[in-house]
Amino acid sequence: MLDQLKALLHPRRFLLHKVRETFGDYETKLKFGAISRPNYGYCLYNAAKLAKKLGYSKISAIEFGVAGGNGLLNFEFHAEQIRKLVSIDMEIYGFDTAEGLPKPLDYRDLPYHWKEGFYKMDVAALESKLKKAKLVIGEVSDTLKSFFEKYKPAPIGAISFDLDFYSSTKSSLATFLAPERYLLPRIFCYFDDTIGTEVELYNNFTGQRLAINEFNRANDGIKLASPYLVNSGIWDTWRQQIWIAHLFNHSQYNTFISDSEQQLPIESR
Repeated sequence: MLDQLKALLHPRRFLLHKVRETFGDYETKLKFGAISRPNYGYCLYNAAKLAKKLGYSKISAIEFGVAGGNGLLNFEFHAEQIRKLVSIDMEIYGFDTAEGLPKPLDYRDLPYHWKEGFYKMDVAALESKLKKAKLVIGEVSDTLKSFFEKYKPAPIGAISFDLDFYSSTKSSLATFLAPERYLLPRIFCYFDDTIGTEVELYNNFTGQRLAINEFNRANDGIKLASPYLVNSGIWDTWRQQIWIAHLFNHSQYNTFISDSEQQLPIESR
């Protein structure tokens, strides 16, 4: 009852409460953000639709920064729902040290906000709950080097970046430098630590935004950029954390995927 009263007193919560109460359709809930971690569903759903249009039968999703594991379990939930809608198989991988955050290297890792030891993982407990996702345990700067050769993942279409630090995020961005067969031409990404409060004060010179900017400067054929979308959901702050990796040199980047019938005949008056 208390939760319902809180929802009624807040316009967005009221709307989401009514959507959850009224609609049982996954796509509708995802559209309105009335579902757990809609950012994960958004990235995975749009990646699946893109892959389907390009003729792929399977894609991969990655979570960098698993922590306790709730996000990875949520990825599994969305993957199962989307598989039914788009008829495409999915692989899911979660990268983490399992030891919690390491010691920040310098100011770029925001030591005034992050602390060594945050977000440790109970590996056994998490693995007992996972249905299909695979954990990749270790420092991302090391595990990513052998990841593609070891796992041979389906083309990656969706990634959640939640490693918190500038340094580890920078290492994880090497994903986009993998051979083309492991990547979609456009990859839907969620960067958790790119907007925040007056405590974090995220900016272009520290944290994830600095890692993104440095990657863009270093790679002419690959760019990470925020999409400019209509009907993007004025209440959904997570939409401001969506970025798209554009792999301009990918052999399928220019493959036509839009509506095939686009004509504007003269209107009768």
